[in-house]
Amino acid sequence: MIERFNIIRGKILGKGLLLPFYLFAFLLLAACARMGQPDGGWYDDDPPRILSSTPEDQATGVTTKKITIHFDEYIKLDDATQKVIVSPPQLEMPEIKAAGKRIVVELKDSLKANTTYTIDFSDAISDNNEGNPLGNYTFTFSTGEQIDTFEVAGNVLDASNLEPVKGILVGLYDDLSDSAFKTKPLLRVARTDGRGRFVIKGVAPGEYRVYALQDADGDYVFNQKSEMIAFSHQTYQPSSKPDIRQDTIWKDTLHIDNIIQTPYTHFYPDDIVLLAFQEIQTDRYLLKQPERTNADRFTLYFSYGNEQLPQIRGLNFDEKDAFLLETNEKKDTLTYWLRDTTLVNRDTLSMELSYLMTDSAGVLYTKVDTVDVLAKTSYEKRQKERKKVIEEWEKKQEKQKKRGEPYDSIMPPEPLEVKYNVPAQTDPDYRVTFEMPSPLAQCDTAAIHLYTKIDTLWYRTPFEFSRKESSLRTYDFVAEWQPGTEYSLEIDSAAFVDIYGVASEAYKQGIKVRSMDEYATLLFQLSGVSDTTVIVELLDQGDKPIKRVRAEDGQVEFFYLKPSTYYARAFIDRNGDGEWSTGDYLQDRQAEEVYYYPQMIECKAKFDVTLSWNLTGTSLTRQKPAAITKQKPDKERQKLRNRNTERARQMGKEYVKKVK
Repeated sequence: MIERFNIIRGKILGKGLLLPFYLFAFLLLAACARMGQPDGGWYDDDPPRILSSTPEDQATGVTTKKITIHFDEYIKLDDATQKVIVSPPQLEMPEIKAAGKRIVVELKDSLKANTTYTIDFSDAISDNNEGNPLGNYTFTFSTGEQIDTFEVAGNVLDASNLEPVKGILVGLYDDLSDSAFKTKPLLRVARTDGRGRFVIKGVAPGEYRVYALQDADGDYVFNQKSEMIAFSHQTYQPSSKPDIRQDTIWKDTLHIDNIIQTPYTHFYPDDIVLLAFQEIQTDRYLLKQPERTNADRFTLYFSYGNEQLPQIRGLNFDEKDAFLLETNEKKDTLTYWLRDTTLVNRDTLSMELSYLMTDSAGVLYTKVDTVDVLAKTSYEKRQKERKKVIEEWEKKQEKQKKRGEPYDSIMPPEPLEVKYNVPAQTDPDYRVTFEMPSPLAQCDTAAIHLYTKIDTLWYRTPFEFSRKESSLRTYDFVAEWQPGTEYSLEIDSAAFVDIYGVASEAYKQGIKVRSMDEYATLLFQLSGVSDTTVIVELLDQGDKPIKRVRAEDGQVEFFYLKPSTYYARAFIDRNGDGEWSTGDYLQDRQAEEVYYYPQMIECKAKFDVTLSWNLTGTSLTRQKPAAITKQKPDKERQKLRNRNTERARQMGKEYVKKVK
């Protein structure tokens, strides 16, 4: 009783609470006098304490593969298969389980001679009641006469966006050849936490290379392109030296009580940065059977594109001039539009399909399949649905006729539903596009009209209209949009007719271009890299690109920015394709370098913002602003402290209510 009283007294005074201490003493005495569970109270924020273990932690000459660790309270083990890491890595999964106040680990692999073993529990261990994590606990033993104590630490970031990569394996090789990563299991491993931080413990003196591997099959070897990896040719020799750190003791959230200098052993290197990426999946195969969701087309889905397109030979139809082919940019999705309505009405298209596929050795060969492409909805069912629509239309017209209202004697054909991406209010650099529901047979540009309003009169305005490159059904409408000007886009009926003879309706849309007073301009002056192929992306508050500009003479300008908060990312476009490109291990190619402007950018209307940006002036681990970093650090301990603080406030409020 007295001991509990003193503990809580220290918590109250240490947090600087304003309510009198005797108030809480009274509440404590009252709570202790009652039998049963009290209504609320202080949360236990102390983690479980280790009492003993068999064998002892740091023991040498160990021959047993069973480790038992005893605690002072009931504990639980969270997601042991993912969070607990045994090093050297175990090819056969160890059995790790919690039972009451102890944890039992049984290793299945044979123990290696003269080797230091570490069992890193990370934050998997917590008490059973409040969930207080033990945090960064590592059990160590050696089968030899000494314990290897060196540590290697650093961070793993996603190469494409500098996000911390949580849960990826990081390992060492003392074999410095490039082939080791694909032929041998990692020598010693650790797993990154919520900050992307890793600490590999129990490292012996020597020279090492460091790799990261999102191990999909549990063999600790890079053998699948789907596995995210990071590699570097730099080698490291672990070392240590005595050092001193400053620990701050706080009276409360605002006032420092004391600063203590604590000696410790500083292990090096501790600042390794690995940039992880996933290679392009170049293995080519047909993902699924040809899909014919709509009767007028079918689609082939491949795992990877190729310039050599499949060859089709019709078995129950003539394939000559039967299709219009639509491909995406990667050429891994191919849509075949049926030109002839007789083929559209046929439920089954039987064909011989010849296409390139990757064999087990990674070599392309020609595979021939005979496939039946079935329409999702049969012709008979489509006809019934069509008949039902006509009958409903005729009933509607008959009712209008009886009421003396205008009616049609013949059902008009359905129009071509063109999607016009034309906003009523837009920016001077907005690109207007028209998306057709099916390929066009006719496009009459003379039926498209653009007018500009000058004073009170409307004048014709020139424009360019063309099909978008590498697209079958998307068209670009390009005009010189002047700020603060009104336009009218008018399109006559039947301007567009598709391959089935379906025509578009008339269309009209007014367009108002915002004035220059509504925009900001942003200028970056770049430095820190010698490469001139820099592309800068302006990002929104969700880390998504909204504008992209290639640097010229170390400068990047963004025009027509709406007042808002922005962020910026740059990458080195080494291959000149205008896109960020990933790496390739066998070709010894890293992913293209990515940098973030480390601060938020505030843009206001009618203001020009000029910023100097040294791309390499800030460490990569500190470049990406926290506001747009999606992978947040683990904060379990902070949550617990917040709960105790909130509980103290609540207890005070409850007492005040009782007094009133």
